[in-house]
Amino acid sequence: MVFRSRVDTWLVLVLGAAVVATLVAAGATLRQVSGMALLVPLAVVAIGAVLPIWILASTAYVVESGTLYIRSGPFAWRIPISSITSIKPTSSPVSAPALSTKRLRVEYGAGKSVLVSPADQQAFIRAIEGAKNAA
Repeated sequence: MVFRSRVDTWLVLVLGAAVVATLVAAGATLRQVSGMALLVPLAVVAIGAVLPIWILASTAYVVESGTLYIRSGPFAWRIPISSITSIKPTSSPVSAPALSTKRLRVEYGAGKSVLVSPADQQAFIRAIEGAKNAA
């Protein structure tokens, strides 16, 4: 079962402004450089524009085959559901594969945790509990 991340409006606005600023700055620079110097603005666009869009478009959580898969842009986690010890609500602003401050702290393994922000938190918790009970 796939759970898309809840997305806070303020985050979309901030990331959108960052993408626009990156593209404007890179565009101005591209008109003034050539050769190998083109790599710098292209790298800036990749990091400052492509990465935020990729993260916004791809952040999701998949519960399947006894595993919680978390994907956020180029970042990925694979957590055996049997290793999950608790799921608790949090609003921690710590960097995480979560696009909202309305988050769940998934604790697993030996003292490990990850913050997620599924749009439907209750269905996400039920899916995890159902997978744990099925194991």
